Amino acid sequence: MTSRVDLSGASWFKSSYSNNGGTCIEVAPDFPGVTPVRDSKDPEGPALVFTATAFAAFVSGVKMGEFGSI
Repeated sequence: MTSRVDLSGASWFKSSYSNNGGTCIEVAPDFPGVTPVRDSKDPEGPALVFTATAFAAFVSGVKMGEFGSI
């Protein structure tokens, strides 16, 4: 089942590790159970919405180096 999340009032944040080099994502943390993610270069473009659990697993994998050198 797919449902839409209204992101019109979302507050988006970039990581403090972002170097403003243009290859950043932004997240909107104030949505219970889900984590919306978008490309910081295209703030009016589409956003992907992941379950909070899936996004936490992705972040954990990045921190542990599971995706190689990023």
